[in-house]
Amino acid sequence: MSRTLTAVLAYVVAMAAICAALTWGQPSQVVGLFLVSGLAVGSLYALGGICLVVLYRSSGVLNFASGAVGAFGVMLAWQLGQWGWPRPLTWLAAILAATALSLGYGRLIAPRLAWRDPVVKAVATLGFALVVLGATSFLWRDEVRKFSLPSDETAVVVLGLRVTLTRLIVVSSAIGIATGVWAFLAATRVGLQMRALANSRDLSALIGIPILKVETIAWIVTGAIAGFTGLMFGDLVRLEPAVLTFMVIPSIAAAICGRLENLGLVLLGGLSIGVIESLLTLQPQLKSVRSIAPFVLAALLLIWMQRGRRLTFAGDV
Repeated sequence: MSRTLTAVLAYVVAMAAICAALTWGQPSQVVGLFLVSGLAVGSLYALGGICLVVLYRSSGVLNFASGAVGAFGVMLAWQLGQWGWPRPLTWLAAILAATALSLGYGRLIAPRLAWRDPVVKAVATLGFALVVLGATSFLWRDEVRKFSLPSDETAVVVLGLRVTLTRLIVVSSAIGIATGVWAFLAATRVGLQMRALANSRDLSALIGIPILKVETIAWIVTGAIAGFTGLMFGDLVRLEPAVLTFMVIPSIAAAICGRLENLGLVLLGGLSIGVIESLLTLQPQLKSVRSIAPFVLAALLLIWMQRGRRLTFAGDV
């Protein structure tokens, strides 16, 4: 059995034990409700992590701005809805706006930082996130708003629990997008070029890979996913630009669970982070530590995976 598979199995067992401890003595109906909520939010963390991994694997950029562009997109959708636009057009506008912001940064700013250290490139995206957040907060003042999707009004009963269609869409989307992106990176020409570019930008240029084209595709794909994720966050979590912007933090933890390369582990990490965060609410003494749960789980997984070797994002040593 491979070391990675052993680590995954151990992680799953550990998460199951933690969930059992957090839910001990609680009514099954209550546990089910918190579990479903955690899976939905965890799926959004996984989608955010997938955005980070795709871009990092194709350009070496750890994009801290994905939450901010998603927040701008959902705020635009809310505003257009207030003006009477048809709902499908507002959703499309949100995804297009997030994609445009992502592509604008990827074409205008990122190429000028391509040869800088990874830390410099990451900090630059953080600056871009703050600019987008500032513009969003300027356009939409802080007040109570609500963004909802028609799927909130439809529900199905799963094991005696009423689960809204929105939550089912989010969970299935996370699994579908993770699978689709994995297949794209593994089986398509552009996907192979992205993987080569992530390994060595210099060698990729020497063998004729169109670097700018490949990176442009990566920024478009991640921008569209960020726009979709922002819509779902606005519905399931809270429609507030600052909150949505910093939802990228648990997404980073999910990406760390996958070492910024394994999409399956990113999905597993995101789901488990969402579930643990949700179940911590059941324990009054532990509710205050919900915000640190993502990075505690990510750190535990990394420590387990690196036993007996030095493990870095650049590879094994």
